Amino acid sequence: MTDHAFSASRRLPVPANEPVRSYAPGTPERLRIETQLTATASERVEIPLVIGGRRVKSGTTRAVVMPCDHQHVLADCHLAEPRHVAQAIEAAVAAQREWAAWPWEDRLAVFLKAADLLATTWRDRLNAATMLGQGKTVYQAEIDAACELIDFWRFNAHFAAELYAEQPISSAGTWNQMDHRPLEGVVYAVTPFNFTAIAGNLSSANVLVGGATIWKPASSALLSAHLLMALYEEAGLPPGLINFVPGDPVAITDKVLASRDLAGVHFTGSTGVFQSIWQAIGANIANYRSYPRVVGETGGKDFIAVHPSADPQAVAVAIVRGGFEYQGQKCSAASRIYVPRSLWPDVRDRVVAMMQDLQMGDVRDFRNFVAAVIDRPAFNRIRGSIRHAQRTARIIHGGGTSDRTGFFIEPTLVQTTDPGHKLMREEIFGPVVTAYVYPDRQWSATLDLIDTTSPYALTGAVFARDRAAVAEASTRLRNAAGNFYINDKPTGAVVGQQPFGGARASGTNDKAGSKLNLMRWLSPRVVKETFVPPVDYTYPFMKTE
Repeated sequence: MTDHAFSASRRLPVPANEPVRSYAPGTPERLRIETQLTATASERVEIPLVIGGRRVKSGTTRAVVMPCDHQHVLADCHLAEPRHVAQAIEAAVAAQREWAAWPWEDRLAVFLKAADLLATTWRDRLNAATMLGQGKTVYQAEIDAACELIDFWRFNAHFAAELYAEQPISSAGTWNQMDHRPLEGVVYAVTPFNFTAIAGNLSSANVLVGGATIWKPASSALLSAHLLMALYEEAGLPPGLINFVPGDPVAITDKVLASRDLAGVHFTGSTGVFQSIWQAIGANIANYRSYPRVVGETGGKDFIAVHPSADPQAVAVAIVRGGFEYQGQKCSAASRIYVPRSLWPDVRDRVVAMMQDLQMGDVRDFRNFVAAVIDRPAFNRIRGSIRHAQRTARIIHGGGTSDRTGFFIEPTLVQTTDPGHKLMREEIFGPVVTAYVYPDRQWSATLDLIDTTSPYALTGAVFARDRAAVAEASTRLRNAAGNFYINDKPTGAVVGQQPFGGARASGTNDKAGSKLNLMRWLSPRVVKETFVPPVDYTYPFMKTE
């Protein structure tokens, strides 16, 4: 491509968060999504690999089913073999050579177009695929597959432009420049089932700044991932920059991590898998062209700390929304609750009243607040946690499970007298919230308990009307959560407003939705130009008087 003579003066559109549509009865968006849900459910799509822009059919396929109706097959996805991964790496390295030389404005334009396509003609398709394939209600799909992903692409373009504009100072006779290069090689994007927006961000963030990606999507989110690949293509992304290789995670990961061209890993998933990837990179470190960048978000055991001065109704709503929306399948979901003895009966009864009112079922019935969990392994794991609670704690409400039609687990509220109980320490990733009731006078000690009970540090919230209590919690829990909420549920981070990520066992805290994340995918080069170079090697101090 040719350079643009006017590139220095070009400005991107100012980003703004995409408005969330209501889907209330009678609205145009409600009618459109209902039509699209019917159309999507009536199809059985064949999903190929995408390598260097080519559709590749391996012949070995996996059925993509609806969590709410596990007999309903939405698609058949071809699975990658190790040879396909090698082809994808070769295609990515080749494609990046030209892409990295494009003017940055033209690279960003591809993703700005993708955002506008998603905001308009692709919105219903991606929302419907996320609803049916990943078990999200229409509202949960809208804030994820539409709004958050649109925000990622628009704000990432804005952050990239700001980074490119950051240049060093120059002294007289010199011109210093910062060349914000992409990483040399491929980034391995490993994406989860629970957020289509995360899949879109992890697969594209490095590409937006000039890189190339090998993308292994979650096996339980293949329909929306397939549509994302088609959306990238329609937006004008050149072939080979994002290579789509669904399949066996161990075989694919081993092949990618063994490649000399590995430049980085962009990961969201379990702590154990992330640690195994880091260990494998360390074992192979001498064989890479460069030291790979490792960025990961690995879950949480997110808390709500309730002070005696808190509003019981606000706390109850935060528990229900923060703990049970999307069946608790959010790394930020409220999972452990610390409530003072004086407030517990009131908070408990309000939560139970709301839980009794919640409806559970198919996502196509818009009266439902919750739907099915993602698949049978998740169902079995969460059911195991509930059975453990039945033996060792007290189930206040819920606890029912059924896998007859879909993978349904009732929102469940548990109370324990043991602050070190398994359900207070370990991530469940399901609609199970466990409460510990503490003596009112032990507020400060309880904050220390919150800080030390779990290895995670992703999100957390404090509820208090006493400002001194808020200040104390904010200080004592400073390292317990990367995203900390005051009088709000610990979920629902918005791109550009609350950059997302945590530390400790929750990940590298590189803050998706901010400039900090994009910086991880750049390898700056400093260029110094001297206009009139010296022609005498001596310095004045060397002269004799």
